[in-house]
Amino acid sequence: MARMKILTRHEVAEFESPPKFNSAERKQFFSISQAINELLAILRTPTNQVCFLILVGYFRAKRKFFGQQFSQLDVEFVAHQVGVNSSDVNIESYSRETYIRHQRLILQHFGYQAFDEMAHAFTYTEVQALVRVQHRPKLIFLEVVQVLTRKKITLPTYNLLADLIVEAINQHLQTLGDTVEKSLTKSQCEKLDGLLEKETNADGDLGWRYQLTGYKKSFHSTRPTQIKENVNDLAVLQALYLEFKPVISILNLSSESIRYYACFVVKAQIPHVSRRSSQVRTLYLIAFIAYQTFKLTDILTDTLLSSVQNVLNLTQRNQQERYFKERMQRSQAFAQLQAQLASIRQILRNKELDNQQKIGLIDTASATENPSEAEKALQNGQEDFDELETHSLKLQRRVAELIRHLHFDKNTSKPALLKALEYYQPHDSTLDKNAPIAFLEENEREALNSSDGKFRVSLYKMWLFIKTAYAIKSGAVNLLHSAKYRSLEDYLIPKTDWEAHREQYLERANLIEFADCKATLNALEIKLDERYQRVNQRFKAGENQYLTLRTDGTAHVKTPKQEAVESPSLGTFFPERSYILMLEMLATVNQATDFLSEFEHWQSKYQRTQPESKIFFAGIMGYGCDIGHRKLAQISSQLNENELVA
Repeated sequence: MARMKILTRHEVAEFESPPKFNSAERKQFFSISQAINELLAILRTPTNQVCFLILVGYFRAKRKFFGQQFSQLDVEFVAHQVGVNSSDVNIESYSRETYIRHQRLILQHFGYQAFDEMAHAFTYTEVQALVRVQHRPKLIFLEVVQVLTRKKITLPTYNLLADLIVEAINQHLQTLGDTVEKSLTKSQCEKLDGLLEKETNADGDLGWRYQLTGYKKSFHSTRPTQIKENVNDLAVLQALYLEFKPVISILNLSSESIRYYACFVVKAQIPHVSRRSSQVRTLYLIAFIAYQTFKLTDILTDTLLSSVQNVLNLTQRNQQERYFKERMQRSQAFAQLQAQLASIRQILRNKELDNQQKIGLIDTASATENPSEAEKALQNGQEDFDELETHSLKLQRRVAELIRHLHFDKNTSKPALLKALEYYQPHDSTLDKNAPIAFLEENEREALNSSDGKFRVSLYKMWLFIKTAYAIKSGAVNLLHSAKYRSLEDYLIPKTDWEAHREQYLERANLIEFADCKATLNALEIKLDERYQRVNQRFKAGENQYLTLRTDGTAHVKTPKQEAVESPSLGTFFPERSYILMLEMLATVNQATDFLSEFEHWQSKYQRTQPESKIFFAGIMGYGCDIGHRKLAQISSQLNENELVA
């Protein structure tokens, strides 16, 4: 019996039971080819012929054998296919020796291998490889089934596969624990165990909260106080991460493994973590440090991007308001100019004035001074810079300290910006005119010096934050300790690893037939050329009624009209009332998709029975509506708070 609940009871029963065919599927899987007909010819009794063909159909459908579990409907159908009377078929006389001999014939016919010791060793190797990168046993199980099918190996029983997965998971955890024990010093182990101790108060007494508890929670708000808490947590966790980074590199944990082990620390209570063996406890704490460091880095980077965007939106709104105000002033100036021109025309038409008098009156009428367009553009540009500078302090309160704790990748397409960031991080409070300005545009550099010659530090920081945010969003600048904002190469298989195990990767991805890129492209080119030739020939022969040439020589493709399909109106699916209960909506979607079956306990070895559907629906509504599970349990009469929180 498997020691871990990987599939549900219904899924296990379906995996271990023969397929249940409908009429169309019986015709498909029990069809008799020439080769199958030749095998049937050597079988002497109707029972052997019918049982053999049923085994063939079942194997075609599920790639495994099910003993003598034959459906009576399948027996009657196959008997008719073979041309014998179903009453002549006696399943009880179908001996085990004959059953085993038929298995060998079927495997030989389909080119499959029995699940022997060699297949067992191969399967365990595949399971070990999957366990290193995946911690959802169900996904490992399904992937192994796919691998065995591709390798043409008969599928074993559920318990055998489940036992292999459990054994591989335990062995992998033991290997990681041994590696941790060998790689850490005594002081490092004590530092990790210190996270599980309670904090001390100002007077030296033990407080009520464990040190680790403070690092579990992170804030997504852009309030300066909560950003500061995230920054403080990142400073501590990042220092620990850098200290344990060599050990993490030796462990070579996948992102899925780090998330899984860290999830246990986040969700479990501190005493539950403390009761684990020293090896496992240390492994979980290291994974938690790595996971939370990356998570906080991503949260703070998101905070940087959103804060910068908020300030830019505010600046743009103020600029638009200023523009509309200036447009009104321009309209007034234009009206004033028209009045001046009208006055000048009257002066020119006045025949009682001589030329000298007219010139004097025209000078008086046009004496109003208006700034030139160049002066206006320069003034507007300066006002834009001033507008940015007015919001600098607001942005600094949110991101100034944040940027100092981000570790940027030195491999970047914007080295000037990276140089400015590296200078800023240790000189945040002492920035002066010596700060790098090569990352700025020429007009931005000129605006850094005020009219009295002072260096505009606030404006400099504003541009540094804005350009950093743009560079991170575009991928020009990447972060080292991040899950979302690393360079593209960090997400790929390392080049040396790819070159060393290329064939294995291609085979695992079922892409071995495309291993030779040039040959693949040449084959596709030949097929494409053949299709072009075929289309052209059919067009010349007048066989293509959907392709025509316009008068200018261009081609026109006419899409054939689809026949109308009768379908009921969508109104029949909706209730007559104007609103739908959220619970009813979730229940309807679950009835159609069974999405609740995808929810799994965060501990893969946990054997607890899945809660009722209403608990899941309540949890989804609690998260989605931001009500909170405690409050939701209080206002709901049929919900237990302990079940909902768990």
